[in-house]
Amino acid sequence: MTTKGTLFKTFSVTAAAAALGAVSTDPRSTWYLRLDKPPWQPPPTAFPLVWTPLYASLAYAGARALDSADGAERRGLRRALGWNLALNAAWTPLFFAARRPRAALAEIAALNAANLLLARRAWRADRRAGLLLMPYLGWTAFATALNTAIVRRNP
Repeated sequence: MTTKGTLFKTFSVTAAAAALGAVSTDPRSTWYLRLDKPPWQPPPTAFPLVWTPLYASLAYAGARALDSADGAERRGLRRALGWNLALNAAWTPLFFAARRPRAALAEIAALNAANLLLARRAWRADRRAGLLLMPYLGWTAFATALNTAIVRRNP
């Protein structure tokens, strides 16, 4: 069971990370359109359709886990969620605004490590919260493969 206060906080910080990503993304930029992308890349319209429920589940899972944890476990979970959201928010400006796919690839590797840590901590606090994070981890792994393909195709 989550409290309204915790849920409000996790939704707020998650929404802030999502908003940073949204304002930093420009799939219609000349630079992005000229990149050689793999044929299996989803269309640009798919990304907000996927990310919206992923962010919602991340916020809800975070709230569930935080409300189930106590003491040091709660502090560690709060730090893990904070680092995860910071890394999540950093990828989009790095890739789109800075136009640095290689740097974004290194950053998303760090995000994947943060994802595993967050999922592990969430699972220990509340198994349902840990399970709710699995689609997020899967999509981020897919995004890593896509980023890798873009780097390889655009030396």
